[in-house]
Amino acid sequence: MDPLFLYREPWLQLDLRDRMEVTAVATQGRYDSSDWVSSYLLLYSDTGRAWKQYRHEDGRFAGNVNSEAVVQHKLSHSVRTRFLRFIPLDWNPSGWLGLRVEVYGCSYKSDVADFDGRSSLLYRFNQKSMSTVKDVISLRFKSRQAEGVLLHGEGQRGDYITLELHRAKLALYLNLGEKFSSSRVAVTLGSLLDDQHWHSVLIERFNRQVNLTVDSHTQHFRTKGEGDSLEVDYEGNVTFSCSEPQLVACTFLSSSSSFLSLPAAASAMGGFSVRFQFRTWNPDGLLLSTRLNPEPQRLELQISNSRLRLTLHTSGQQKSEVSTGHRVNDGLWHSVNLDTRNLHISLTLDNEPASTIELWEQLESRGSFYFGGCPSTGCMNPTLAFQGCMRLIFINSQPMNLNHVQQGMLGNYNELQFDTCNIRDRCLPNLCEHGGQCSQSWSSFYCDCLGTGYSGATCHSSIYEPSCEAYKLTGSSSGYYSIDPDGSGPLGPTQVYCNMTGEITARVWTVVTHNSTAPVRVRGSSPQKPHVTKFNYSASAEQLRAVITGSEQCQQEVVYSCRKSRLFNTRDGTPLSWWLDGGGERRTYWGGFLPGVQQCSCSLEENCMDMNYFCNCDADTDVANDTGVLSYKDHLPVSQIVIGDTNRTGSEAVYRVGPLRCYGDKSIWNAASFYQESSYLHFPTLQAELGSDISFYFKTSVPSGVFLENLGLKDFIRVELSSPSVVTFSFDVGNGPVVLAVKSHVPLNDRQWHYVRAERNVKEASLQVDQLPLRFLEAPADGHLRLRLNSQLFVGGTASRQRGFLGCIRTLTINGVTFDLEERAKVTPGVSSGCPGYCSGSSSLCHNRGRCIEKSSGYVCDCSQSAYGGPACKEEVSVSFDRESSVTYTFQEPFSVMQNRSSQASSVSRETSRFREDVAFSFLTSQSPAMLLTVSTFSQQYIAVILARNGSLQIWYRLQTDRHPDVFSPTPGNLADGRLHQVRIHREGKNVYVQIDQDVHRKYTLSSDAELILIKSLTLGKVIGKSSHSVKQVMHAGSKGFVGCLSSVQFNHVAPLKAALLNRGSSLVAIRGPLVQSNCGVLAESTTSHTLLDKEQHGNDTRNDSAVIVGLFSSLCHRQAQRNASIKEKEHRHNMETAYRAELHLHNPVRDNMKEYYI
Repeated sequence: MDPLFLYREPWLQLDLRDRMEVTAVATQGRYDSSDWVSSYLLLYSDTGRAWKQYRHEDGRFAGNVNSEAVVQHKLSHSVRTRFLRFIPLDWNPSGWLGLRVEVYGCSYKSDVADFDGRSSLLYRFNQKSMSTVKDVISLRFKSRQAEGVLLHGEGQRGDYITLELHRAKLALYLNLGEKFSSSRVAVTLGSLLDDQHWHSVLIERFNRQVNLTVDSHTQHFRTKGEGDSLEVDYEGNVTFSCSEPQLVACTFLSSSSSFLSLPAAASAMGGFSVRFQFRTWNPDGLLLSTRLNPEPQRLELQISNSRLRLTLHTSGQQKSEVSTGHRVNDGLWHSVNLDTRNLHISLTLDNEPASTIELWEQLESRGSFYFGGCPSTGCMNPTLAFQGCMRLIFINSQPMNLNHVQQGMLGNYNELQFDTCNIRDRCLPNLCEHGGQCSQSWSSFYCDCLGTGYSGATCHSSIYEPSCEAYKLTGSSSGYYSIDPDGSGPLGPTQVYCNMTGEITARVWTVVTHNSTAPVRVRGSSPQKPHVTKFNYSASAEQLRAVITGSEQCQQEVVYSCRKSRLFNTRDGTPLSWWLDGGGERRTYWGGFLPGVQQCSCSLEENCMDMNYFCNCDADTDVANDTGVLSYKDHLPVSQIVIGDTNRTGSEAVYRVGPLRCYGDKSIWNAASFYQESSYLHFPTLQAELGSDISFYFKTSVPSGVFLENLGLKDFIRVELSSPSVVTFSFDVGNGPVVLAVKSHVPLNDRQWHYVRAERNVKEASLQVDQLPLRFLEAPADGHLRLRLNSQLFVGGTASRQRGFLGCIRTLTINGVTFDLEERAKVTPGVSSGCPGYCSGSSSLCHNRGRCIEKSSGYVCDCSQSAYGGPACKEEVSVSFDRESSVTYTFQEPFSVMQNRSSQASSVSRETSRFREDVAFSFLTSQSPAMLLTVSTFSQQYIAVILARNGSLQIWYRLQTDRHPDVFSPTPGNLADGRLHQVRIHREGKNVYVQIDQDVHRKYTLSSDAELILIKSLTLGKVIGKSSHSVKQVMHAGSKGFVGCLSSVQFNHVAPLKAALLNRGSSLVAIRGPLVQSNCGVLAESTTSHTLLDKEQHGNDTRNDSAVIVGLFSSLCHRQAQRNASIKEKEHRHNMETAYRAELHLHNPVRDNMKEYYI
């Protein structure tokens, strides 16, 4: 390439003389000079006219750093092409462009057939009819049409296979003998396949299992129909067009500065006409603008809200408009024809009827036509500039040569890429997880997580807790809950019953029901024709396995009563009855006994009716019972039961299989103590190419240390305590190091538990510490996506054995998988299992966000950030209100929910805070309408939770003062029914999650994700004085106040009801009207809990011969809040290690005793 280039956007083009398969490219600077290219784009083409960009990571190739070294790139997927074009992006600023290239590959030959839309290729098999069990069909195609049949075949019995293009995607129809199908259902794959470039297709079928691969994307599916073979005796028309000439397009790259100006060609008929094609993903953008004679008229054609809108601006503010089309931003090519002749303006889109604007006089264009946007002078952008592709531009029926534009011979342009339509489908592959729906613009994609049970930019994070134990730690009571046992893993949520009744040390039971919990009477069954019942659980087999594996202990009661119905008493030892475990394996031991032998619980307890037999029923008497509890976790749950000896006279059996019941969460209290700076735990390489979430708890007294680290050749990921009050999350995926930091207002090395959650995906990265505001960074739009790691994952230290962590880490979970720190610590020097201290015991000592704080001779519960009180933060704080009562909590200073700021950020990422609120309270009333809670700001924003006139709950959000408030009504029923109701509201950006009582979480979307700016106060009950509420319904509820019981009110870290009772007379709390502390919430919740418990225990009476094999139950305290502690200098590491060893030895006996005491 000549460094003294003349073109505005120079490039180097290679003609390989024939189609070749290119596998690698290499570049070098100009010999003995300061001229080299440091980054470039690579395009390829079969014809040298229509080009396609090779997608390499973020799109660009790294070039040279000097003139002599060779930089080679092996292509991740080879390309078959004749022409290559290198487009320099950056070069040595001290020199000129200098580029030498070398291309690696081999020759490529292939037979080609050309179709014009009317022709076909017919293939006849040697035999008239052929039936196949396995098929492999492969082909490559290219087209400029979005519709067309590639392949079709059918058989006499109704089998058929059809492969066709539809809306530029590939659709496969395959039927194996389904004769009564009312409609054809296609499997679709691929996108933008009408780009005039070669695409490969592979269809692999074995019986009814099919793999469809288009380019590098594969979809697996199972065919409809009853057959396993494909019978084809006729193959018909292939109507597919791939004809020349190739259509040359240009790409508008910028939504602010791209434009193409073209002169108006002369028209002999007066007026003017413009015709062109476009494609885009953006819902808004300017397509065409021109000034008109007579002045000051102008004409604008734009995409607005995904429709095409034509606006004629006349004098002053007058204008005429027409709109046409629907979803013109679907990524497909659309044809536009604009004609101003014959005293009207006619707008035609594709094949739709024309839309017209009538004229009083003939219009003429004045000056140039501006496509896609406007320069700084000449026209005015009414909206964003167009981002997308255009081709086939005609002005007054004259074609516009874009090559002349590029060479400076015609018109003018800015931020355009010629000879290619550089559109890409960012939803292929779909990077939205857990079934999230993907939508896109030109530069990004978006995930709609509605109804998935997940949240976040890519629907990665579960909105549910992983276990009933976790729900109890958040202050929940017994009821039905959705749990997600593998968190952000693939399994999804399932609904269970959580039994949380009892004292502090009581077990939390997770109950999973099935379809047959009622007693079943069996008669007439025999070994040849046994009675069989399959149990379908409310969770999938995978979810059940996750619940069981993560629990301390599981059990399932099997009640079996018999009359002359044996279980195992046969001459040859063949069992007459049995059950299948969760994996489908036959099990012949009965309830209460150990696996592996044909015995019942009475044999284990040595109290069988007849000691000659191992089961009571095997004595073959009139009435017997072999009830017991199955508790071997690996065999649970019972998936099927088989009864085979009730066909004799007077013989019968009655059985009932209870629900699966588990307690304990092994992950919550899985901990390790690090007492040497050079020590660490190592695990396999983190699987986190496209995304990962990391969460854990820590406690320490040292000022800094690395929690975990995983390295690649250049990429890395790291979470560390960088100073006594700062946690940082850093990583590099190839775009340069990114650092997220959360700073706490109090030290984090206070020997108390603190929570950390870091997440990184292709859209953003986030970091949360305790209840501090969430920090997050948006990823660059076209940056590197994949985090490439190759070393082991180091926990509690680094590969260099420096900056190691001293303290405790527990509940380490990555992508829904909990790491067993205790087991790995047993074989690692410098690390021990568990964690010293009273607050690391197995019991939940502090509840409802209460924080366990270590003391020299015990512990105390800090309930300052909990809405509850008492020694264990478990006592309800309830107050009775009447119509004139109100509590107003005034924030100490104008308070922003998001106060935290990160100290560092990558220059290529945009850092912002995700605005969020957490609200929780319980109420009991018979009055409606009523004001429950309202939060107001100095900027006239507000949140209001009211009961409407009909008793339904309404949640009002006014975040934008120039818009009408958003309102949601989660339950249409009357909640003013004299019963206690629990309300939980969580907002994150635009998404609001609401839970009423034990109902599932409901998600709502706000019209804005704005921050509550300068929060002024929170009011419970009657609103007195001037109100910021702009809606009569809310104002009316505020004037009516609230009559009833409010209990355990929490807004973020503020507990206003408790503050009102503990700080009477404080300037922060204003109390008006009667306000009486009450136990109304406790009494009401007690009644509700007993009702739910009775419901769960219905039919689960304890029978004789029951036995439960219970393992150890150990769990640690819950975290929250902070306390100041002294900070030691880094040079005292050795002393700290010694102190940790001493503390570990001192507290281990105490911790063990605590575990035993709380069993």
